[in-house]
Amino acid sequence: MTAFANALAEAVWRSRYRHADEPDVDATLDRVARALGEAETADRDAWTRRFRDAMEGFRFLPGGRILAGAGTGRRVTLMNCFVMGTLDDSLDGIFRALHEAANTLQQGGGVGTDFSPLRPKGARTDATGGRSSGPVSFMQLWEQMAATVTDNSPRRGAMMGVMACDHPDIHAFVAAKRSAGRLTHFNVSVLVQDAFMRAVAADDPWTLAFPRFAMARSVRARDLWDAIVGGAYASAEPGVLFIDRIRADDNLAYCETISATNPCGEIPLPPYGACDLGSINLAAFVHDPHTPRARLDLDAVAGLVPVAVRMLDDVWTVTRFPVAAQEAQGRSSRRLGLGITGLGDALAMLGLRYDGEDGRACAAAVMRTIAESAYSASVELGRERGAFPRFEREPYLAAPFVARLPAPIRAGIARHGIRNSHLTAIAPAGTISVLAGGVSGGVEPIYTLEGTRRVRQEDGGYAEVAVACPALESWRRAAPAGAKPPDAFVTATAIGPEAQLLMQAALQPHVDNAISKTTNVAAGIDRDAFASIYVRAFELGLKGCTVFRPNPITGSILA
Repeated sequence: MTAFANALAEAVWRSRYRHADEPDVDATLDRVARALGEAETADRDAWTRRFRDAMEGFRFLPGGRILAGAGTGRRVTLMNCFVMGTLDDSLDGIFRALHEAANTLQQGGGVGTDFSPLRPKGARTDATGGRSSGPVSFMQLWEQMAATVTDNSPRRGAMMGVMACDHPDIHAFVAAKRSAGRLTHFNVSVLVQDAFMRAVAADDPWTLAFPRFAMARSVRARDLWDAIVGGAYASAEPGVLFIDRIRADDNLAYCETISATNPCGEIPLPPYGACDLGSINLAAFVHDPHTPRARLDLDAVAGLVPVAVRMLDDVWTVTRFPVAAQEAQGRSSRRLGLGITGLGDALAMLGLRYDGEDGRACAAAVMRTIAESAYSASVELGRERGAFPRFEREPYLAAPFVARLPAPIRAGIARHGIRNSHLTAIAPAGTISVLAGGVSGGVEPIYTLEGTRRVRQEDGGYAEVAVACPALESWRRAAPAGAKPPDAFVTATAIGPEAQLLMQAALQPHVDNAISKTTNVAAGIDRDAFASIYVRAFELGLKGCTVFRPNPITGSILA
């Protein structure tokens, strides 16, 4: 019987993932394995057992929508991640998109929307000859919709709103969350072009334009950059998405254009795109922790990956979709987002500092193992089940990520195709990491060794719950009384922004989707030092950057 590591893990299971009268988490995992096994046409019982074994001990954690919805019969989606269709700049188009987003949120999906197609504030409206109130005003409709549709649900409505850095209303968008209580269901990010970053560096002018209305004006690029950074300094938003890099690195750049990301940024998607998620809990693969013999079992990780890939591919077969266009677009690529969680705890258990070269090398090795094993598994699925419908051999093999894969994998793709267009992503994995005992989420370091966590309750309220990192608790069980934790127990506030960016940069070559990473900094960081983090992220070739500084508007993550 699977035991919870602490009361918080059990509370999360009861409020988020337990279905009906399931007596324990084993029953939940049995339900998920059976539901995904229904997609198997041969050896169904054997695959169901393998799926269940993969989740034993929380070694593999399917995304929250899968855990909560698979096998329940509920009218929900098992996909975590969606980007909505391109907004039609008309009242009918806006409300059609709002309706589609409402259906998606109601069924449990997180949504991203690009508001750049909407005409700027003050532009003439076609039907009445009046003036538009602008994209930010329409975001308020999405905000109210999300509050109405999801605020009585344990899963709060999650949305990402993005806008291109050359839209005439970009200043209003950047400032939209600088007041407490505004757009609280949204994360917001600016689609930053490479040309804009060059204009900032050269102190050149930057043109804000909406060609359809012949609207254009020139601004100083550095002034706009200061507004973006200033908003993030004041309220932790907006983030930035280096959109040219995202599009250039897309495996399907030959047949799609990325328009936005899911709410946490790890899955860039085209209009109506979708993706499901799963995370491998690295802390569960450390042998002999806190000893000179400590090691991360890469062979066991590699052995788990093909089962995880098959499970996530089966999700595409059994899930429902809130909007028909999502089904058509999503199943044409069958994107998966297989990643990691528990990295911070695993490194501490191995005696490696998160901010050291050895820690980064370990993390990169395990992510490379996962990526190569996942692509090999998807090639085998392609041979068995057929390639994803939009697969085209030559342009796919020419994609930058695919071009870097080992020759045997590329040869397999050329011979058999591949089942899934994308295989890897690193999500925040926050709630599922709590379920697994509170391991550090996703790629993040241990945030604090001990403290309290603000947890949303079933009634919509919040409770402060005591937490301690599992790596610390495992060390204490063997440590002499009164001993101090080893140097490897470094926490986020003690890790400088450079080291956090370097960890993200070490992993990104092995991630074909993207990485959700928040660079945590102290409240007293200098404004110029804060701004330099975004420039450094661009220099390192990252796909995006989000920096969190504790502030009066959003508070702090943990106490």
